[in-house]
Amino acid sequence: MFAIDGVKLPSNASKARSGTRADFERQAVKLEAAAKAMLERHRETDQRAIEPGLQAREIQRIARLESDAAQMRQWLAANPEERKGSKGSIRKSNRTDNESAKMATSKGVIQGYTGVAAVDAKHQIIVEAQAHGTGSEQELLLPVVTAMKEVLAPDTLITADAGYHSEANLKELAALEVDALIADNNMRSRDERFAGQDKYKALPDPIHDKGGKTKKAARYQPGDFDYDPQEGTCICPAGKQLYGNGSDCTINGYAAVRFQGALRDCVPCTQRDRCLLKPQKTKVRQVSFFQGKKDGVSYTDMMKRKIDSPEGRLQYGRRFATVEPVFGNLRYNKGLDRFTLRGRKKVDAQWKLFCLVHNIEKLAHHRYAQ
Repeated sequence: MFAIDGVKLPSNASKARSGTRADFERQAVKLEAAAKAMLERHRETDQRAIEPGLQAREIQRIARLESDAAQMRQWLAANPEERKGSKGSIRKSNRTDNESAKMATSKGVIQGYTGVAAVDAKHQIIVEAQAHGTGSEQELLLPVVTAMKEVLAPDTLITADAGYHSEANLKELAALEVDALIADNNMRSRDERFAGQDKYKALPDPIHDKGGKTKKAARYQPGDFDYDPQEGTCICPAGKQLYGNGSDCTINGYAAVRFQGALRDCVPCTQRDRCLLKPQKTKVRQVSFFQGKKDGVSYTDMMKRKIDSPEGRLQYGRRFATVEPVFGNLRYNKGLDRFTLRGRKKVDAQWKLFCLVHNIEKLAHHRYAQ
């Protein structure tokens, strides 16, 4: 079994120098305007007596503003295109290290790289290590699996947490005939062993947790309706029964069951504002419940059944104890608390070097030479 996971580390780049091309354009305009205003004010006061030290500092300040604006214009000319993500969305560039990325961690937002490692469960040897300038774990799974194809065997099992889960990734793993256990975001909510986990959660940290309390949805969601798939009935939050409006619907490729309220119930209902998006125009509420992929195979549903089985839970439970101690050794014992180089190629080499030292230490402790 090989466990794949990643750790986000800050790099030798300034987070303040991140932004889109539009952000840099606005900053350059502001710097040029500030330099121009200071220069005009300086010319107006040339006729009056000014302290020599104050005049020198003002000239130095103008030169600094002009230099910063020129550097920004030079960077924009050298990088005419926006940096794009894996799905075509705009990813913020960085004028210090444009291959690094701004990413969220449990301790706040950092400018850095994600170091990914594939670790074997028997001896905690790192068989593949890569560093990428992105915080999206989904796009890192397949490059690591592809790179470790030489160590994959017919009985190999790949495990990874929910950050690497996507329908596209699961489909590609199936095409590669790679056996895997990739958790989804709701895996623990389906596991009765974690039924009482909420009482152990720490209170929100007022320093790092800026999100505040979770806002309740303004409108009733499908989960607020009492749907009985066995009886085929649906009761709205107001206690009225909805009528079936389609037992074999297809919505975006997924099979669904649709219900609709009656005019006599919905029109005079006192909860229309919470139930309908436009209560002044819409007469009745409709709600759909999805049943899975209608045509073809849902790899997500297949993975859920596999990971929820007793054997799947037992095998996946080994993942945490396999890969997390390796990161603890690299970060704490080896002192890799940040990347000191710039550019993905150099950062990737630094990450591989630390992983290599970890492997040498493991081999020495297991008396590999003897």
